[in-house]
Amino acid sequence: MPLPTYDAVIIGGGHNGLVSAAYLARAGLRTLVLERRHIVGGAAVTEEVFPGFRYSVASYVVSLLRPEIIRDLDLSRHGFELLPLDGTFTPLEGDHLWRTNDHGRTLRELRRWSAADAEAYEEYGRLMVDMARFIKPVLSLVPPDPGRIDVREWLPLLGLLRDFRDLPQRHQGTFVQLMTMSAVDFLSRWFETDPLIATMAASGIIGTFQGIRSPGTAYVLLHHYMGEIDGAFRAWGIPRGGTGGVSEAIASAARSFGAEIRCAAPVTRILAQGGRATGVVLDSGEEIESRVVLSSADAKVTFLDLLPPGTIDPAMEAAVRRYKFRGSSGKVNLALDALPDFPSLPGPGEHLRGAISISPSVEWMERAYDDAKYGRFSRRPYVDVVIPTLVDPSLAPPGKHVMSCFVQYAPYHLEDGEWDDATREAFGDTVVETLATFAPNLPSLILHRQVLSPKDIEEHFGLTEGNIFQGELSLEQLFWARPVPGWSRYRTPVRNLWLCGSSVHPGGGIMGAPGRIAALEVLRSVRRGRRRGRRGAVA
Repeated sequence: MPLPTYDAVIIGGGHNGLVSAAYLARAGLRTLVLERRHIVGGAAVTEEVFPGFRYSVASYVVSLLRPEIIRDLDLSRHGFELLPLDGTFTPLEGDHLWRTNDHGRTLRELRRWSAADAEAYEEYGRLMVDMARFIKPVLSLVPPDPGRIDVREWLPLLGLLRDFRDLPQRHQGTFVQLMTMSAVDFLSRWFETDPLIATMAASGIIGTFQGIRSPGTAYVLLHHYMGEIDGAFRAWGIPRGGTGGVSEAIASAARSFGAEIRCAAPVTRILAQGGRATGVVLDSGEEIESRVVLSSADAKVTFLDLLPPGTIDPAMEAAVRRYKFRGSSGKVNLALDALPDFPSLPGPGEHLRGAISISPSVEWMERAYDDAKYGRFSRRPYVDVVIPTLVDPSLAPPGKHVMSCFVQYAPYHLEDGEWDDATREAFGDTVVETLATFAPNLPSLILHRQVLSPKDIEEHFGLTEGNIFQGELSLEQLFWARPVPGWSRYRTPVRNLWLCGSSVHPGGGIMGAPGRIAALEVLRSVRRGRRRGRRGAVA
């Protein structure tokens, strides 16, 4: 039999697939990335949707990208630059809440609302940093298989258990609360200001079909708190050139190590013989052989759409079908003639340079979720807004701006049918009307509008049900249960087929961790195979 053409073929050129490619190519494997779209990046992509206006079409901010990836791949040499966002501005009717990266200014702002909250904010921040530092090592761990006792798999957790034992008793209790409580219930133990609780709780529902009062959302809040820039936890930034700048930098690094990247090359089938992956088939009919296949597509696409029927056993197939996606988010990208004005804090000030959170109250957030529970997009949604042109003017013509609006809730499954053009436009109108409640001049500034429903996100980026994390970040779908128990260690029941996308631990966000860990596991397997002297036996 002729030798395979490639050592590794990677399905999907999103940021995780590109990270895998870079690590594998750096180790000397002949590596090929196959991306279905005309550009790399997956959901982390920048596109000129309207002349002169460049949008981060889907993903729009960066915080979780692992520092070790930035360092290992020397991404700054390949053009990666992160521009910090300055705080969060929550407009209200007749007032506002503005937390900045200047700690002293934030405390003065909180004292305006509640002296008790200002005092608690410092203690809360220190505690959450401690929690983030404690849990951060998990982001680099390969989950053990709870169905078998292999000491080598469980050893990495022993250090975490020791660290937990050494935590102060109060920290131990806080960790248990984060794992079990709702975001609102957890935050209400600390704060009394309603807009503050609502805005902070919003981090607990990003990309999930849950409300801020749903148990388990406190962990998602912690998940986002683990983001860091230059060692500062809970720091967020905009990549120069949009989120596509991240993907382009990783792709450049991968190419510098010798990886080959082909765009407009959709994979339609994974070749499998005798329970072993041997390559892929492209939409054109071209067959490409490879020793190893890595899929950065989600678990459903990989196992149910790309593998030939009957390749995995019925129990595994049933488990994959139970894996929850439940897309709940939409995106509205606006091209603006000028900056919006918020009467609660008028003028083009610093408050527009960070995130603008439409989360005025806990009731507002919960009512938004109530709509979604019954199959409707929220009539008054939670909207997370950034105006990236204030930190990166290259994204729009001089004097013009782009506005990115991440929206919840927009359920994939609607009570009254499917997402169509009319429903999409009605959703877009609702988002603009909601924003106009707080910035009345916004509608008159809109030059162009792009509206993405979860159905559009699925079709554009290949994300099942438009779920931005390739599966919900709910507690029952984390760590060794992601994507299904028994197969959380990046390998799959099909030998030589690996998962390297957000469907596996530690989940979604522009993080790169799944791609990095999967590649390192493949390399370990390759080395073991070589030591055993079985050429090509890398599963």
